[in-house]
Amino acid sequence: MKQILLILALLLAPLAAAAQEETVVAGLSQNEVSITANFNGSEILIFGAVERYTPVPEGNPLEVIITIEGPDRPVTVRRMDRRYGIWMNTEAVEVDAAPTFYAVATTNPFREVISDTEDLRHRISIPRAIRAVGTETEHQRDFTDAVIRIRTNEDLYQVLEGAVTLRNETLFNTSFRMPANLVEGDYTARIFLTRGREVVSSYETAITVRKVGLERMIYTLAHERPLVYGLLSLAIAIAAGWLASAVFRYIRMGG
Repeated sequence: MKQILLILALLLAPLAAAAQEETVVAGLSQNEVSITANFNGSEILIFGAVERYTPVPEGNPLEVIITIEGPDRPVTVRRMDRRYGIWMNTEAVEVDAAPTFYAVATTNPFREVISDTEDLRHRISIPRAIRAVGTETEHQRDFTDAVIRIRTNEDLYQVLEGAVTLRNETLFNTSFRMPANLVEGDYTARIFLTRGREVVSSYETAITVRKVGLERMIYTLAHERPLVYGLLSLAIAIAAGWLASAVFRYIRMGG
């Protein structure tokens, strides 16, 4: 039995070494994004190198795909149609896992750097990153497309073909513009190396997006102490109304 295991190990060793011929060594300009009261977006630079133990393979050029994905949230998308002279909701689909932010950057056009099978396996493109469940409908794809269209217009979904710079099949870099309307949470950056439209290596790291300062205090109060938050909001509204009324009376008396 030991001899059989030894033979299998010797046979599989070359395959394991081949699988590690190219690996990613990467870094980020920042691993944490702080959302403050005057936050208007942030830029993240992702850079790295390809570590290899054999000469650069010939034939299929190396390609790089880099993604940043925000936390998933459920979304209900409704279709409105005109019925009996009025507009009403006629269909709905629950998108069970839609990233709040998703950006994908590539060295070349997306379909030239990865096959559909590999895209499905790793969930790299935006449609693959979204899962729709719930109500079955022949127009389900239309609902998913609606989510993508809305969030693309809000700069929350980005497709940046050709935005990754690759030098000598070794050094690569790109940058992502994170919009001001980011959702707080844990984000994931992924890097894929492909040859012949097949993934040969991947790398993953985390990015933290957190509210800080006054934004953090208000967010925590609203979610952890909703009664206190409500009473405080009411008190501020009453005080603001009284102050506005006092100023108005002062102006009238002065006139």
